[in-house]
Amino acid sequence: GPHRAGSAPTPKSSGGTNDGGGPDLGGGPAGTAAPGGGGPAAAVSPWDIALCATGTAVAGENALVLAVLFYTPSLRAPSFVLIGSLALADLLAGLGLVGNFAVRYLLRPPSEAAELGAAGLLLAAFSASVCSLLAITVDRYLSLYNALTYHSERTLGFTCGAVLLMWLLCLGVGLLPPLGWHCLRDQSACSVLRPVTKDNAAVLAVTFLLLFALMMQLYLQICKIAFRHAQQIAVQHQFIATAQATSTRKGLSTLSLILGTFALCWIPFAIYSLVADSSYPAVYTYSLALPAACNSLINPIIYAFRNPDIQKSLWLACCGCGPALSSRPRTSSDV
Repeated sequence: GPHRAGSAPTPKSSGGTNDGGGPDLGGGPAGTAAPGGGGPAAAVSPWDIALCATGTAVAGENALVLAVLFYTPSLRAPSFVLIGSLALADLLAGLGLVGNFAVRYLLRPPSEAAELGAAGLLLAAFSASVCSLLAITVDRYLSLYNALTYHSERTLGFTCGAVLLMWLLCLGVGLLPPLGWHCLRDQSACSVLRPVTKDNAAVLAVTFLLLFALMMQLYLQICKIAFRHAQQIAVQHQFIATAQATSTRKGLSTLSLILGTFALCWIPFAIYSLVADSSYPAVYTYSLALPAACNSLINPIIYAFRNPDIQKSLWLACCGCGPALSSRPRTSSDV
């Protein structure tokens, strides 16, 4: 919490460097010199170094995904547009983490505009990442639920328009800190992620939990439809029942990986943001924020690098050769 007037700040042993509950979204006064420039900068927190390193890896990995999608003309289907949206969001999130580190420790003198801008970039990027995951979930559900009309209804133009609207909404979320959603003038109102206020952090956490509940409901429906399709095909064609069962198991393992990873990375942080405030030890926030950031490092592995078409493009780009892909047509059970 904020220090009383006239009292000297007490160093925290938890690894955090700001006054209270954890890392500043926009790089607040923690670790910076006094506004007049006379005081030395505080030591750099190892947690902030870890977040910056994670951001660098996230940016590089997702830049690779975007490069593959951009330079491969065959990857222009709506599903790849959604994967590209997710990669762009995670790329910006990685750059936001690096930028936050720079604003917090390198910018002299501290700038309120830079702090709020860094906070807005992180909010917009992570919002777009979560919304892109939701869009991919909806796309996969529709590809199974409306299998006969999916390709005619989900055109490239429609998908690009929906992605553009989603990004405009997320950019609006990113503008909230500069427009007044901050606690720079009232430190007692800060949440565990300065400069977002406690009330606003609670709104964001509840919204995230509702989106996750929607994702889980959609994936449960995907499982039911995939099982039903697999049983119907197995009854009609006994000779491919084994292959279909293998495909269904692979799809369900993918669903478990997606839901499990997303939940482990984000749910603890969202719940903590809902119940905690800036008086909580910084180490709690850092230890939960770092896995949430790592989700953007895992997303390309789940959604991009496991895709056979993207794998082939990567092999062609790296060594001019590609692995032999299965000639079996992909079915609705290949979720």
